[in-house]
Amino acid sequence: MGSHGGGATREGDHCSLELGGSNDQNRHRNRLDYYSVAVKITLVFVVIGLSYLVLNQSSYPSQLFQRSDLYSSSSDSLHQFASDQDDLPSYTNDEINKLESTLKEAAMEDGKTVIITTLNAAWTEPNSIFDLFLESFRIGNQTLHLLDHVMVVALDETAYARCLAAKLHCFNLTTSGVDFTGEAHFMSEDYLKMMWRRIDFLRVVLQMGFNFVFSDADVMWLRDPFPRFYPNADFQIACDHYYENLDSTDLGHSPNGGFNYVKSNNKTIKFYKFWCKSKDYFPGRHDQDVLNKIKMDPYVANLEMEIRFLNTAYFGGFCEPSKDLDVVITMHANCCIGLDNKIHDIQMVIDDWKRYMELGPTGVRNSSTRSWTVPRRCG
Repeated sequence: MGSHGGGATREGDHCSLELGGSNDQNRHRNRLDYYSVAVKITLVFVVIGLSYLVLNQSSYPSQLFQRSDLYSSSSDSLHQFASDQDDLPSYTNDEINKLESTLKEAAMEDGKTVIITTLNAAWTEPNSIFDLFLESFRIGNQTLHLLDHVMVVALDETAYARCLAAKLHCFNLTTSGVDFTGEAHFMSEDYLKMMWRRIDFLRVVLQMGFNFVFSDADVMWLRDPFPRFYPNADFQIACDHYYENLDSTDLGHSPNGGFNYVKSNNKTIKFYKFWCKSKDYFPGRHDQDVLNKIKMDPYVANLEMEIRFLNTAYFGGFCEPSKDLDVVITMHANCCIGLDNKIHDIQMVIDDWKRYMELGPTGVRNSSTRSWTVPRRCG
């Protein structure tokens, strides 16, 4: 009995194992069928998703593709897009005549190079950024004479009156239906309109045959920049960040549209026109963002325009302050949000520079007196 019982138990166990094996095989087959269906469904969704991306590539390139893909995949469509747009805003004959007259009055000895800044009412109030801008020319090292060649582009009547009172060369550039008198907060609708109005205006200056140094009014001029400019460059621009491991022609630098030197020729005129029109291809972006998008575009490369990026060691800013006051040329209140913050830190720049200049010849200055105390509220 015990032996039989023991045999029965083993047989029952064996039967149970056989029955269990059969169920496992069935479940295994079911799992394989399930996984097969799941994989097929996943592949269907992947194909649909990829098809959606391809179909929408031309409509939303900046959102769907990284920069390298954008240049390689949509540069032709960008060029076609810009070419298909209506012509850029036109100016009346009176505006052109007034502009030409003002440019000629402001031009340097070569008769075709001017310094341009734009101004609105918010930047002209007492103890304003504009006051500090003018002061930088007066206290800078051999910069006072450059004020004779500054043309202020006033974006409203208040700024125009302030320019006339300062006895500078002034051009009144108003925009129908747009009020630029208040502070244009970064990336607001008014800010974007102001930035693109500026780019279009500079395009017109180039078409009229004038070279320009464009400078935001929150750029402090501490030395004459012309000896440091690259003599053969068509377009040279300051940077938020200048990478020392790259040379000045490398497009990998991060440009800042608040300070640049541009020579008038067919290449730069076409470039500015392309730049202006490209804003509609990248809606909601400011001029600097769009410049970063198009700087590597084949259309720009085909212009064979020599582009140079200015080292922040000389053309610094609050994003990347120049290290040595012995060589600094300009200081820009970039990477700074808010008018009060800008004014506060720019005043510190002026104070730093005055202390530095009071120390006498370069040889008696030490490292502590050759560096900035800014940015404080900015950066």
